[in-house]
Amino acid sequence: MKLESIQAAESKLLLQTYARNPVLFVGGHDVYLTDENGTDYLDLLSGIGVSALGYRHPAIESAIVGQATRLLHTSNLFYHEGTAELAMRLTEASGMDRVFLCNSGTEAWEAALKIARAHAGRLRSQGKQIGTRFLALEHGFHGRTIGSVATTHKERYREPFAPVMPDVEFVRFNDIDDLRAKFSSEVCGICIEVLQGEGGIHPVTREFYAAARELCDSTGALLLADEIQSGVGRTGKWFAYQHFGIQPDVTTLAKPIAGGIPMGAMLCTEEVAQAMSPGLHGTTFGGGPLACAAAIAVIDTIRKEGILEHVQQVGAYFHQALQGLAAKHDCITEVRGIGLMLGIEINSAKLAETVAAEMMQRHIILNRTSETVLRFLPPYILQREHVDLAVQALDEIFQATSVPATQLSAGGRSHV
Repeated sequence: MKLESIQAAESKLLLQTYARNPVLFVGGHDVYLTDENGTDYLDLLSGIGVSALGYRHPAIESAIVGQATRLLHTSNLFYHEGTAELAMRLTEASGMDRVFLCNSGTEAWEAALKIARAHAGRLRSQGKQIGTRFLALEHGFHGRTIGSVATTHKERYREPFAPVMPDVEFVRFNDIDDLRAKFSSEVCGICIEVLQGEGGIHPVTREFYAAARELCDSTGALLLADEIQSGVGRTGKWFAYQHFGIQPDVTTLAKPIAGGIPMGAMLCTEEVAQAMSPGLHGTTFGGGPLACAAAIAVIDTIRKEGILEHVQQVGAYFHQALQGLAAKHDCITEVRGIGLMLGIEINSAKLAETVAAEMMQRHIILNRTSETVLRFLPPYILQREHVDLAVQALDEIFQATSVPATQLSAGGRSHV
């Protein structure tokens, strides 16, 4: 079935939640996707941070094929071989004690919000004073479900579904004074993306993160670290909070964990885990045999092949190359990010949209987020020659593209 017929069918049958690019991909290899005509595209987005080991990685293929011949599903009413094996790897990598396996990032974040409320209730039953409010950050994005979207900053994500979950207040990004002013014993959790993704690749400062840790410690509130996009090696460490050496109480992950098989996880300390008991929370598909097998393969491959170190090295090279690009083109106002989670701020939403489209025409995939940011989330196996190819293309496009100041606008849409 060709692109046109698929487009026609989808326009009639699917809920229109994404403005898709008019490209039909049918395969992939390494850091490339292949369209129906056999054209390869350098993928600097990896399915919005999912395909961490690229395409057709033999370890993932072997794990999926092998598990598919044995067992696909049992439900969580029974045991299977993969859950404890995966949980062991996740707790070792994160420094956490307990794991809840689910199907997506937003589901993991819902579990984090629920356990924060349950933990606060447990503390109240012990006579401690703690409320049910959450503090979340400006620019933050935590998912699409009704609880997750309540902690997401942009009003356009929340307003169509109002009223969303109550008792959420937003703090100015990296503003410690504002955080302290809004924190009280009524807060049960502080919600932080250590490195914001959809919000524009904004890293929190160590000082801000440490202040959040200190405030939570003062009352028993939980520090919730959303690592759905930044976790499992994206920044060159297993989790972005490890760059600070400060543990949260709860962390969430999803996108790259199972190499493309849907999976999420909420991890927490032993003390926090005591707030949950059988029947309070659950999932039918979460932690199934196939997803666990794929996730184990991803984690083991990252370890065996020294991929964290590779991400640090190639990420630093990519960051430096983008800074060199910014020095040549005034339209680039900032380069941000850690490891292979990078973004460049453009002084015009229209120009950012144009550049992303031009890169697609050159068969290089990235995307525009937060209107004016070009976001790079390539597979971890990216090489320096791929960086050079992308930066050269960007340089040529910026040289050829000029937008008069009178035409600067904030049009277009961004997608997660």
